[in-house]
Amino acid sequence: MAVPGGLLLAAVLGAARAGPCLPRAPCEACIRSQPQCAWCEDPDFTQGGQAEAARCGPREALERAGCPPSAVVEPRGRVRVLEDVVLGPGGGGAQLGPRVLHVSLRPGEEQSFQVRFRRAGGHPVDLYYLMDLSYSMRDDLHNVRSLGSALLAALRNVTSSVRIGFGSFVDKTVLPYVSTVPSKLRNPCPERHEPCDPPAAFRHVLSLTANASEFASRVSQQRISGNLDSPEGGFDAIMQVAVCEKQIGWRPVTRLLVFASDDTFHTAGDGKLGGIFTPSDSRCHLDASGVYSKSHLYDYPSVGHLAQVLSAANIQPIFAVTAPTVPVYQELSRLIPKSVVGELREDSSNVVQLISDAYNSLSSTVELQHSPLPPGISLSYESHCGGPPGPPRPHGGFCAGVRINQQVNFTVRVRASGCLAGPQAVALRVLGFAEELRLELHSLCGCPCAPPQAPAPLCHGGSLECGVCRCPAGRRGRRCECEGPEAVAGGDCRPPNGTGPPCGGRGQCVCGRCECPPGLSGPQCQCDSGACERHDGLPCGGPQRGECVCGTCRCRGGFTGSACGCSAGRDGCLRGGRECGGRGRCVCGRCRCQPGYLGPLCARCPSCQTPCQRHRDCADCKAFGLGPLHANCSLACNRTTARVLPARPPRAATDAWCTEQAADGRILIFLIEGDDGEDEDGDVTLTVWAEEAAAAEPMKLVVGLVAGIVAAGLLLVVLYRVSVEVYDRREYQRFEKERRRARWNENNPLFKSATTTTVNPNYVQE
Repeated sequence: MAVPGGLLLAAVLGAARAGPCLPRAPCEACIRSQPQCAWCEDPDFTQGGQAEAARCGPREALERAGCPPSAVVEPRGRVRVLEDVVLGPGGGGAQLGPRVLHVSLRPGEEQSFQVRFRRAGGHPVDLYYLMDLSYSMRDDLHNVRSLGSALLAALRNVTSSVRIGFGSFVDKTVLPYVSTVPSKLRNPCPERHEPCDPPAAFRHVLSLTANASEFASRVSQQRISGNLDSPEGGFDAIMQVAVCEKQIGWRPVTRLLVFASDDTFHTAGDGKLGGIFTPSDSRCHLDASGVYSKSHLYDYPSVGHLAQVLSAANIQPIFAVTAPTVPVYQELSRLIPKSVVGELREDSSNVVQLISDAYNSLSSTVELQHSPLPPGISLSYESHCGGPPGPPRPHGGFCAGVRINQQVNFTVRVRASGCLAGPQAVALRVLGFAEELRLELHSLCGCPCAPPQAPAPLCHGGSLECGVCRCPAGRRGRRCECEGPEAVAGGDCRPPNGTGPPCGGRGQCVCGRCECPPGLSGPQCQCDSGACERHDGLPCGGPQRGECVCGTCRCRGGFTGSACGCSAGRDGCLRGGRECGGRGRCVCGRCRCQPGYLGPLCARCPSCQTPCQRHRDCADCKAFGLGPLHANCSLACNRTTARVLPARPPRAATDAWCTEQAADGRILIFLIEGDDGEDEDGDVTLTVWAEEAAAAEPMKLVVGLVAGIVAAGLLLVVLYRVSVEVYDRREYQRFEKERRRARWNENNPLFKSATTTTVNPNYVQE
C-alpha cells in the first residue's frame, strides 16, 4: 500500500539524509551513488506528482514508505572461488591458495576474502652471484673461485634443486668513472705489470647451472679490474640481471641475487657527470660476449625503478657488503621488497655462511603483494600469522618467522570507488615464489530490475523500466496519460490566487500537476522536506524520534519539541511530588532552575545563604525564645528540633559547629544535623551551646580592649613622626645660617711657589 506523496518523500529524505544516500534518478544513478542506496520498482510507489528520484533511498526507508520488499532493487557484490588447490604435499606442493576468484564490486562497497599460504620445504632455488671486481676487491676473488661447491652443498641441505650463476661489474666506461686513456682501458690496475681485465658496467660470465665444477672453472678465469671513483655501477648490473631472464636462465622458482661489494653505488642522476641524460629503459642490452654494451647511453636506474623491476621479476636480493657500507645498504634494503643485508668479511671468507643465513631469513618471511591496481581499485591486508592479527596494511600482508609446513592466512579487502571500464584482473603473489592468485574484478553498476515491458498497458503505449514509464514521443505524464506539449499557462500548477510562476518556479508542470525536485513536495512544491530543525545532527532527531513533513517535525510518541529533541516524560524532574523542588520548571525531561540554583533538582544555591545562616534564627528561637522568629517559632521552624547543650563541647568537636551573631549581638554556636542541602522540607536537629547565649558582654569587652590597644599604638607612631620632623627642620636652619657666615682667604694656604728658576742657555726667544 502506497503512502501519501508528502509523507513518502519525507520518510525517504529523513532516512537518506541521516546517512549518505540521497534521492537520485534513474535507477543506475541511484545504484552507483552509494552502496547504501536501493531502488523501488513498484509502479505505484510515487504519488502526488513526486519526482521519480524519491524511489532512491535506503532499503528500510523505502519499505517504511510503502515499497514492497520484493520490489526493492538492491544489488550486492560477492566473491566466488573459481579455482582452488589443496596446500601441501596433497596438492602437488602448492603453497598459495585459492588460485582464481571472481569478485563482483558495487561502487563504494567492500568485499573480503581469505588467502592461504603454507611454506613448503625443498623449494627449488636459482642463485646468481654478482660480484664487484673493482681493484679493492682483489683479495676476495680468490675465495669466490672456490665458492661453487661449498655454496651448492650448503643450499642442498634445504632443497634438492639448486642452480648457480656468476657475473661481475665495475662501472660505466666513460669519464669520470673510469680512465679513458687507451692503456688504462686495457689494464686499469695501478701496477703496470699486474694483469687486470678491462672495466665493464656488467659482464655476464656464467648462466645458471647445477655444475659446481663449471662454476669454479669460469670464475677462476676472472681477473680483477679497476675504476677511478669510489661508488660502483652496481645498479646497472642488477638491472641487467633482472631483465635478461633468457640470458641468465631464470626458472619460475625462488630467485636469489647475491650482490657482493665493498663500496656504495651510483644512482639515477649520477650519469649527468658523464654526459648521460637518457633514463634507464628497463631492457636487456647484453652483447654476444655478455657485456652491457650500452651503459654509456643510459643513466643509472633509481632505487624505486630498481625495486619495481626486482619485484616484477620475483628476485630477492642479498646484499653481501663490508662493514663500513652496511648502514647504507640497510637503508637501501628498506626500499626494496624482500631484500636482506649481510656483513661480508674483507676477504669474503664468510660468504657461504652469509648466503645460507640470508636464504633462511628470506624464506621464513612471507610477504603478500599485488600487481599494479586498475584505477579506482584499492586493497588492504590483515595478516594472521599465528598470533593476534596485525593492523590493516594498504600495500601487502606480512608474516615473519614462518616455519616449514606452517600455514598463515591473510584477509584481503577490496573496494571500487566507481564503475570499472570493463572486467579487470589483479594478481596476488608471495614475493619470492612463482605461484599467483588471480582476481577477476567486475562492476555492479546496473539495475537488476524485472524485464522491461514494451509496450506496457500501465504506460499508455510506453515501456515500463524499473517501475518508471518511458513515454513515446508526444506523450507526457507519470503514466504517459497526457498527449501533446504542456500548456504554457500552467493550468492547475499555479497557486490558488493565480499569481506567480507554475509550481512556484521550483518544479515542472506535467499534465496539470507539479513534479517537484528531490527535497520539495506539496501541490506547488512549496514544502522543503529537508528544512526541519535538527537534533544531534539529524532532522527531527532521526527516524526514531520523528519525521520531517513539509518543513515541520512530526514527533513520535514520547518526544516533543520543534526538533523532537525533548523527552516528553517528567519523571526525572520530580521528587516527593514536587517539580524541581519548587525552584524551576521541567523542560525536555530536565530541570531548568531559577537564577542562582543548581543541580538536577535545583537544590543547590551557591549564591544563597549558607546552612548556618538559614538555621540561625530557628536555633535562637527554639533554644532561647529570642530572635526575629520568636513570635511564630513553632510555625516557621516546624520541621526543626533544638536541644540545648549545657556543657562545653571538646575543642576539636567545635570545628564543624556554626558560629553566628544573633540580631541583638549575641554569639550563637550550634550544630546542624539532618540537612543534606538537597531538600529543605526534611527534619533538622539543632544542638545549641547554652553558655554562649550570654557571652555578648565579655566579647564586647575583648573587642573594646583590642580597639584601645590599636588606637594607642597609632597615636605613638604619629607623635614619633612629628618629633623627627621638627628636629630635622631645626638642624637644616642651623646649617644654612653657618653657611652664610663663612668667610674664605683669597690665597690658598696649601700652595707654595717655587724657590729656584732654571733657564735653558740654548733657548733664544725671537
